Amino acid sequence: MTERQMIQEILNTVDVIYSFVNTDDDKKEYEIVINRQDGDNRPLENVNKEIKHYFTDANFSYDEELNDNGDDIHVQVKR
Repeated sequence: MTERQMIQEILNTVDVIYSFVNTDDDKKEYEIVINRQDGDNRPLENVNKEIKHYFTDANFSYDEELNDNGDDIHVQVKR
C-alpha cells in the first residue's frame, strides 16, 4: 500500500471529506484539507484527535491547523 493509499484509507475510516492540496510522493510529504460532512455533528477537536491517532499509529508526522481559511482542518503529514 502506498502512502497516499494509506492516507485515503485513514480519512475514509474517519468519514470526512478531504482533498490533497500539495503532494510530494518522492519525499512522502502531503498537504491535505479536511472537512466534516454535512450533518456531522462531532466536535472538530474530536474528529482531529481521531485522525491524528490513526496517522501517528501509521508512523506519519501530523501537523494540523484547525479552522483554517474556512476549512475544518489543514494538515501536513510526512512519513
